[in-house]
Amino acid sequence: MEPMDDQGPTTGLTPHVSYPDAPAAVDFYKAAFAATEHARLLGDDSGKIMHCHLRINNGSLMLNDDFPEMRGGAPLPAPGAVTFHLQVDDCDAWFARAVAAGATAKMPPTDMFWGDRYGQVADPFGHSWAFGSPIKA
Repeated sequence: MEPMDDQGPTTGLTPHVSYPDAPAAVDFYKAAFAATEHARLLGDDSGKIMHCHLRINNGSLMLNDDFPEMRGGAPLPAPGAVTFHLQVDDCDAWFARAVAAGATAKMPPTDMFWGDRYGQVADPFGHSWAFGSPIKA
């Protein structure tokens, strides 16, 4: 059995993503995915987010503002070929809420051969998000 604390599992895999504007990402994820913010740590002098912990659909996402000085001044690389997948109760509702909040529709919800209703959006920061829910009989 996996250890738990008041925030959920204490083990597992949690994505930690850097953004050019982390406060905007936090606001977007709250509107698009009903994220709840559980922690925020600001940089001492910059006021930038050094660490923020969001809960989305009972999972964790950690994020921070970009700190180029921590990478020798290199620019923030573009988002790679990563898709955040959310297994949800209602694919269509999650998709619609994300688009209403400003996400770009990539693949409208469709019944798939593996038994899920599935759709994808791109957030304003270039990241892909997928939604899946069992096809309702």
